[in-house]
Amino acid sequence: MVRGIRGAITIEANTEKDITEASSELIQVLIDQNQIDPNTVAQVLFTVTEDITAAFPAKVLREFPGWSFVPVVCAQEIPVSGGLPLCIRVLLTVNTEIKQDQIAHAYLRDAIKLRPDLTLTND
Repeated sequence: MVRGIRGAITIEANTEKDITEASSELIQVLIDQNQIDPNTVAQVLFTVTEDITAAFPAKVLREFPGWSFVPVVCAQEIPVSGGLPLCIRVLLTVNTEIKQDQIAHAYLRDAIKLRPDLTLTND
């Protein structure tokens, strides 16, 4: 069965350090919460708001052991008026037997505003 695992996180500033640290934190939470094996991942899509330009969030996956062959792409969110600024979103497409309502999505920091109904943690 193919499932989507969603997450988002905000950053303080448009810097390479903030982008890579937040992206790594978000991915690690999703991996840990869902026990994701990279061999089960079909693809990963990162999107960023238009105010994030200092680095590619997808770059962090190369640092995770076993993730170097997972297809990853970055894209820009549509600039909707009033949208949450400085936000990185991710969608992992994973082969799993976990039921849809048992998937652990993660919305961290100010991104909790996007889906408070799906947020497991906001540490």
